[in-house]
Amino acid sequence: MSFFAVLISLLIEQLKPMPRNNRLVEGMSAWLGWAGRNFHAGLDHHAWVVWVVTIVGPVVLVAGVSILLAPISPVLSLAWDIIILYVTLGFRQFSHFFTDIRDALERGDEQTARERLSQWRHLDASELPTDELLRQVIEHSLLAAHRHVFGVFFWFLILGSLGLGPAGALLFRLAELASRYWSYRSKQAQDGIHDHLMKISQQAFGWIDYIPARLTAFGFAVVGNFEESITGWRRDASLWQQANEGIILAAAAGAIGVRLGGAAPPELSAEPGHTFDSNMMAEMAEASGSTAGVTPALGHLRSIVGLVWRSVILWMLLRALLSVSNMLG
Repeated sequence: MSFFAVLISLLIEQLKPMPRNNRLVEGMSAWLGWAGRNFHAGLDHHAWVVWVVTIVGPVVLVAGVSILLAPISPVLSLAWDIIILYVTLGFRQFSHFFTDIRDALERGDEQTARERLSQWRHLDASELPTDELLRQVIEHSLLAAHRHVFGVFFWFLILGSLGLGPAGALLFRLAELASRYWSYRSKQAQDGIHDHLMKISQQAFGWIDYIPARLTAFGFAVVGNFEESITGWRRDASLWQQANEGIILAAAAGAIGVRLGGAAPPELSAEPGHTFDSNMMAEMAEASGSTAGVTPALGHLRSIVGLVWRSVILWMLLRALLSVSNMLG
């Protein structure tokens, strides 16, 4: 059933994508802020209390609904999986920026491409050379694909196999959302409470993302240049300060033979009307060097799209095969 839940939710998301800044994200942001104000009284362990309340609480609720629905109706259980996956998993939650930038570059309109990159990552892209602009787009797209698709998919399968339905998908998305939210609030408030909440949420997400990041990287290696991808993984992952990000980017760089890594452009100051999502979406640390490979070019954008979709097909086929083997066994 999990295979069909993922397949149907992806198809629905392609036909009817959720708006980027929708009420659900706004509601979860408000929920995080409310819990931070009411459950953090200044002590260090209160940050963990906030995290448990805001992340574990909704996950337990979703798991409870799945457990209740399972013996009642397989159809209702499948519908519940699809609903949660629809709001947590999908390319269209981030791909419009990538598509706009690629189309602008194919038209030769670098100004529009820089403007869209600035809106997406809230970075100053006005002075970026074309190859650096492409590098930023490639790196951010790879991480966005992992956080919106692969990470959600893997945790859905992990907890789904335990009979907890789509609780894993929600766990991954909420943990990732909390890490961005408290990072943004820490920069805005600049106080110890928000700093501690940021550190705890990022630490927790790092643990949750440990296995999915490596599975994503392995998928890129299998559907790309396996030898170069594994070599890049082992040699270049440490270039990035965030280990999970470094593994994904180093493996992808080797898989398609492109050079990634290097200093990031300066971040734009926060402006009224900018949400934490636009400011902090998949915030990346600078790399201390670059991977091997050729300079990013426009053709690599299509290579990235192909790499990601081949990896999606790979994992979907593996899940289908597991489902068939379970039925026959």
